[in-house]
Amino acid sequence: MRARAPDRQSDQTAIASLRPLVIAAGLVSAWQLVVWFSGAPPYILPGPLEVAQTWVERSPIILRHAGITLLEIVLGLAIGVLVGLGTAVLLSEWRRLRPWLLPVLVISQAIPVFALAPILVLWLGYGMASKVAMAALIIFFPVTSALYDGLRRVDPLWLEAARSLGCTGIRLFRRVRLPAALPAFASGLRVATAVAPIGAVVGEWVGSSAGLGYLMLHANARLQIDLMFAALLTLAVMAVALYAAVDTILRRAVAWQPGEANS
Repeated sequence: MRARAPDRQSDQTAIASLRPLVIAAGLVSAWQLVVWFSGAPPYILPGPLEVAQTWVERSPIILRHAGITLLEIVLGLAIGVLVGLGTAVLLSEWRRLRPWLLPVLVISQAIPVFALAPILVLWLGYGMASKVAMAALIIFFPVTSALYDGLRRVDPLWLEAARSLGCTGIRLFRRVRLPAALPAFASGLRVATAVAPIGAVVGEWVGSSAGLGYLMLHANARLQIDLMFAALLTLAVMAVALYAAVDTILRRAVAWQPGEANS
């Protein structure tokens, strides 16, 4: 019975490594079936082979724009996480600031992203700054709300036990409250990573001279639908890879949490 455990674990690892390929093959097959049964012309819905051929032919241009969009997403993610962490700590530790900060937090998400994009482009210009700001603005809310909720829900017994051992103030926050809130923060960061490309691409649609959003917009205007699909697939693969990388880091950071190590 003991000898079967490694074999079972290796089988699970092999299945997990093949899962992305199976999902990708299923999506591509479904795409091709839709093209066949709908009878849509290539200038409306190109097939996977046409898009793949266009990607190979135009890969230098696509990758150049993809690098710009990826940089915007990563910078926006970093800034949004840092601002979200700081805001959550302020809300948790300074109660007098809550009536002032919570309405601002809600208002920042009540205004649609598409309404803010032209204003940010007007203020920050057509360069990378406005796109980074858009991504950071979207990321800021899930990180703040998740970490703030996690800090509020720390088990009181843990706090009492730590205080009885003389752990107070910053030490209590650093050694008890923050580690206990990490699972909630991880959930918020996963959501933030998934929605991060939205801000960058929306900003590129409103006004830019580079990026995958810019490339898709101009390809659509020229009826280069195959190029638009190639850029869209590149964005999707890039977003999934970024999410997988962040998820792997978070699972290792909170491996002690039940269900994280095996998820």
